[in-house]
Amino acid sequence: MFPDHTPESAPPAARPTMAATAKKFGHVPAAVARMATSPELLNGFLKLNSIFEATTLTALERETLVMTVAARNGCHICVAMHTASLHGLSAAPELVAALRAQAALPSPRLEALRTFVLTVMDTTGEVPPEALAAFTAAGFTARNALEVVLGIGTYTLSTYANRLIEAPLDDAFAEHAWHVTQVS
Repeated sequence: MFPDHTPESAPPAARPTMAATAKKFGHVPAAVARMATSPELLNGFLKLNSIFEATTLTALERETLVMTVAARNGCHICVAMHTASLHGLSAAPELVAALRAQAALPSPRLEALRTFVLTVMDTTGEVPPEALAAFTAAGFTARNALEVVLGIGTYTLSTYANRLIEAPLDDAFAEHAWHVTQVS
């Protein structure tokens, strides 16, 4: 149902995005090839991701958020890809392992972020005042709280799409393969 499109076989509106992705990565990742079935989804995700990358959250904080959402939503591709991203940021192995295991993080600040992300997801945004206070007590701002919502939305789109299209893991991320052990 979701073919592995090439830049030539994809709907015309997806072709420029696929070509740019191939140029950036040296190939078209399987998830992108299948998402191209809906140029709106593919282009929408990439635009949202670009906006999310420009937030005031640090790269490590953004990756913590993405890994929290990806593991929670059971997206093996996102977990593998963002494990590689964390390695690229020289993240502590204990942090990466905890994120992959959906466990408490060794950094109090990043654990406050992870907890807040899960609370936002669990409450569909109706965060109790004490949860917001704990988040800000860790040094985060009201702006950061809204950036968390942006990140959750961006990566919910990606994780749901990847699961729907049953996108296979690219060989480039095979060393970081992950299997759902529990989706909370």
